[in-house]
Amino acid sequence: MEHTYKTELHCHSKDASGCSSESAEGICEKYLRYGYTTVCLTNHFVAEDTDADPEKWAAKIEHQYAAWEKLKACAAGRLHILMGMEFRFSRNVNDYLVFGFDRAWLYSHTGSILHGSVRDFTRLARPDGILTIHAHPFRVNMTVTDPADVDGIEVFNGHPGHNSHNDVAEAWAKAAGKIMTSGTDHHNPDHMPRGGIRTAEPITSESQLVDVLRSGAYSLIRGDADAEA
Repeated sequence: MEHTYKTELHCHSKDASGCSSESAEGICEKYLRYGYTTVCLTNHFVAEDTDADPEKWAAKIEHQYAAWEKLKACAAGRLHILMGMEFRFSRNVNDYLVFGFDRAWLYSHTGSILHGSVRDFTRLARPDGILTIHAHPFRVNMTVTDPADVDGIEVFNGHPGHNSHNDVAEAWAKAAGKIMTSGTDHHNPDHMPRGGIRTAEPITSESQLVDVLRSGAYSLIRGDADAEA
């Protein structure tokens, strides 16, 4: 079956990622122009000293969801906008794309989920069907993670400002038998869509995305020419 529909799996907006200067309007304009059907917003979700305070933890969650709602409003039904996040735990500066949670799950587990290890997190998240994907695992300053502690590995990262050693990541993922993903790592107005996955049907929900990634029924978008096709 032909893989026709394009989904971005790694995208940041300035509304909830301090390292991004891209607006919701800019994201919508570009991804529509490139023929994507779905964008999964994965703004940064980083451990902070205030996470143990229930009110500050709630505000942190709502800040993420406000950015998602803003992007959905901008898309106005022209794109499916999914919720994901890029978690960073307190142990190191590794980043992990997380898919399949919801607001209630985040509230129920409190800020402690960011203050352990990725192993602690996946042991908690897997029984609830949540996927944890190691983003750009071979960038400078990353710490090698035991493949058993993640569900998948980002084997193509399209950020133009970093060498993510995608070839090494892919070899590692194949050797470990892990889910493989691709993402633009979109941050700024000059970043064009160049990553994601193609599927036979449009991805319209977070649960469907998780099912597709588990199934392997997709192909990877790798680079400018592939994203434009």
